[in-house]
Amino acid sequence: MSKIKIFSLGGLNENGKNMYVVEVDNDIFVFDAGLKYGNDQMLGIDYILPDYTYLKENEKRIKGIFLTHGHESNMGAMADILVDLKHVNVYATKYTMEILKKDLEESNVTCKNLKEIRPHSKISFGKNSVFPISVTHSIPDSVAYVLYTKDGAIVYTGDYVFDSTMMGNYKTDLGKLAYVGKQGVLCLLSESIYAEHAGHTSPNNRVYDFIKEVLGKNKDRVIATIQPAHIYRLQEILNASVKTHKTVIFMGKRLQDLVNSSIDLGYLTFDKSYMGDLSNLNDPNVVVIITDEKEKPFMNLERIIKGFDKYIKLKETDTIFITEPPYEGIEKRTALIMDEIAKVGVTAVSLSAKKHLLHHASREDLMLMINLMNPKYYFPVKGEYRHQVMNAEVAENLGIPKENIILKQNGDVAIFENGVLVEDTYHVPVDEILIDGKSQGDIGELVLKDREMLGASGIVIVSCTLDKQTKKVLAGPEILTRGFVYVKESGELIKETQDLCLQIIEENIELDAKKVDYTNIKNAVRDRLGKYFYKQTESKPMIITVIQEV
Repeated sequence: MSKIKIFSLGGLNENGKNMYVVEVDNDIFVFDAGLKYGNDQMLGIDYILPDYTYLKENEKRIKGIFLTHGHESNMGAMADILVDLKHVNVYATKYTMEILKKDLEESNVTCKNLKEIRPHSKISFGKNSVFPISVTHSIPDSVAYVLYTKDGAIVYTGDYVFDSTMMGNYKTDLGKLAYVGKQGVLCLLSESIYAEHAGHTSPNNRVYDFIKEVLGKNKDRVIATIQPAHIYRLQEILNASVKTHKTVIFMGKRLQDLVNSSIDLGYLTFDKSYMGDLSNLNDPNVVVIITDEKEKPFMNLERIIKGFDKYIKLKETDTIFITEPPYEGIEKRTALIMDEIAKVGVTAVSLSAKKHLLHHASREDLMLMINLMNPKYYFPVKGEYRHQVMNAEVAENLGIPKENIILKQNGDVAIFENGVLVEDTYHVPVDEILIDGKSQGDIGELVLKDREMLGASGIVIVSCTLDKQTKKVLAGPEILTRGFVYVKESGELIKETQDLCLQIIEENIELDAKKVDYTNIKNAVRDRLGKYFYKQTESKPMIITVIQEV
């Protein structure tokens, strides 16, 4: 019998950053490796990764990283992670692998361990095996994973929805899911994002008729924004564009490459004669499609609205079409963008979060998955904690005992011994890695706190020049401020600051003119100036002291 540990390095009590770890005795299986976008409080942070220190420390035990589909929230961290985990095998279906290869190429990361898999083909790892099953999502070749162990199957659904109209590379294999359920499922890990939505997600995930209506009514330029790699929504836009006889322009090399490769591989159906280029940007009756990648949502659209885009300048006749409904955590940013669009006098159209849904499982979908799997234990994953609780309620209503429903947060470990969940308080250290721009390392909490301090109280720089031999003050102290006080109206404060700094410097020099401890001077300036500024202004600016000798 086995000892099994299941935990998350990211994805619980949050949206994005999905990374789930299953340990079976000495073997480690990692499912998904995603990112999430920084919010407005994370100053300058573009995206956030799960801290994968645990995986680095146990790299030799990792059997593979298994990607469910090609969205950033599920595989966006791979380019960063593979810099450290160079020898770990990565498993993904054909389309997911194509997206991963492009990500790695753009990041100049080389990986020789990419393993393309096919749905319903078992991958063996000694006594254990992994079996991918096709599921329906907004991107082709999405799969759920079944990890077979001696104590039963562990199933991770990834993102899914039950929609019988989505065929081909989007089709769910219900027969395979039911077969796995009959064999015996020890634990089911199922997404929670739409657990509060009653009924099935379908048909509210399909918006072709609405897109066609919007494009049909607008004979001038339409600027449509989509989330990265939402291929099904892109297909709906392309179908509606052809139906309404509009030229389609794809902005950005990444989007163009994605579209071209998707068409060439048969994942997108589109008559390329309807494809325009930059020379058609200002034509009437065109659809300009934009997206973002590894940036804050709507970054490219915001640049267009503010007039900073190199190619697109808004006209009063334009229509901006946000083709995805707002999801958890982005409502505020969506509202701000809509407000900015209104200010420039351009027509805006967006999808309603109540009428239109993304391709995630609602309550009836969750119920169907639970009934198909018939798991002994149920582990709600993906989504805010309240969503996990609602998902747990769904399972409890279907007869799964409350004590068999696992509600955890990142790092909390569920331990199974001989197929039975045991009480344990074991916790794996977890954190977040903050990525700014193209930096390959963690920005860190200290940098973020510095940015918060600069934004809240500004900075004061104290500069002073000493004689190298006598240590006498030759120039200064000069006081430079930014974002702290308006110098012209604070002459007295600046003068007193200079006098205080001079006093501190001279006190430290008098102790031993031959050996001046500049660290002590800097610490004293920071300490006494900080108290002085707080007393005078109730502000705590960042204080930097620069002392040089000539």
